[in-house]
Amino acid sequence: MQLSFKKASHVAMEYLVLVIGTFLYAMPWEWFIVPNGFSSGGVTGLCTLLQYATNGLIPVSLSYAVINVFLLILAFFILGKGFGIRTIFVIALSALMFELLALTPKMFCIEGGLLYIPDKMLIPVIAGAIEGIGLGLVLRFGGSTGGSDIFAMIINKYWPVSPGRFYLVTDVVIVALILLLPDKHFSDVIYGYLMIIVSSVFVDYVVVGAKSSVQVLVFSQKSDEIARFILDGMERGVTILNAKGGYTGEDKEVLLLMIRSKELPRVTETIKEIDVNAFVSVVPANSVYGEGFEEIKTGIKGLKKKKISKS
Repeated sequence: MQLSFKKASHVAMEYLVLVIGTFLYAMPWEWFIVPNGFSSGGVTGLCTLLQYATNGLIPVSLSYAVINVFLLILAFFILGKGFGIRTIFVIALSALMFELLALTPKMFCIEGGLLYIPDKMLIPVIAGAIEGIGLGLVLRFGGSTGGSDIFAMIINKYWPVSPGRFYLVTDVVIVALILLLPDKHFSDVIYGYLMIIVSSVFVDYVVVGAKSSVQVLVFSQKSDEIARFILDGMERGVTILNAKGGYTGEDKEVLLLMIRSKELPRVTETIKEIDVNAFVSVVPANSVYGEGFEEIKTGIKGLKKKKISKS
C-alpha cells in the first residue's frame, strides 16, 4: 500500500512538472511572440504563420491541435504507449493554454501591456529562454509538445543527437517562411532565428545538462573508507587503481569513479570529512555509457543486428 502511494505521488509530481513546463512553453508564444507579429520554428511556428495569413481566422490553438492529432500516431508506434499518453496530455493542455492565454491581452508584451518591452530585440531572447525551459522540462519528464518534438525524440532515441541541435537545423526553413507573408521583412526572420538559438541553449541545459557526468580520481590514505561510502552510501561503483608515488616511492591506492555532476558536491564534502588531506581530481565526461548512466545508441542498423542475433 505504501509502495503504491509512493508510486502514485511520483507520477503526480511528474505530471505537475509537465503542467508547469507546458505553461512555460505556451506563455511566450501568446504573450510575447504573437502580439508582436513574430514567429519561430516547429509546428507552433507554422501555426502562428497560419494565424497571420488568415488574419486570426485560424488561431494557433486550433491548428496546433489538429496538426498534432495526426502526429500522435507516430508517437504510439515508435516511442511507446507511455510517451503517447503524456504527449496527448501535453498537446491537449498546450492547445487549452494557447486559447486561454490569448484571452489575457493585459499581459501582452505590447505597449500598454504589463510585459511591455520597448526593445524588440529582447523579446525573442526572453521568449526563447522561457520556451526552452518549459520545453526542456516537458522532454525531460517523458512528454512532448508534439510536432518536431516527436521527431527529435525519435532521433535522440537511436542516435546521441541533442534535441536543441535538431531543432536548430530543422527550424531554420520554417522561420524563413514568414517572408511569404505581406508586410514582413528580413528582420522578422532574424527575430525568429534568435528565439530558436536561445531556446535551443536552454533546452540542452535542462535536458542534457542534468545528465552530465564527471570522472573523479581520489588520492587518499583513507581510500577504504571513501570507497565504502561510494559503494554503500551512493550505490555507485568504484575502481581501485594500484599506483606508486613518484617522489616518495610508496605504493598507494587511487580511487576512480564516474558520477553525475549533481552528485559531485556530496562526494567532495564527504571526502573532506573522511580525509581533509585527500587530493581530488575532477574531469568533465561528455559521454558515459553503461549501467547507471546512458544507454549506448547504435542507430537503427545496430538495432536490426541485435534483433537478428537474438533470433
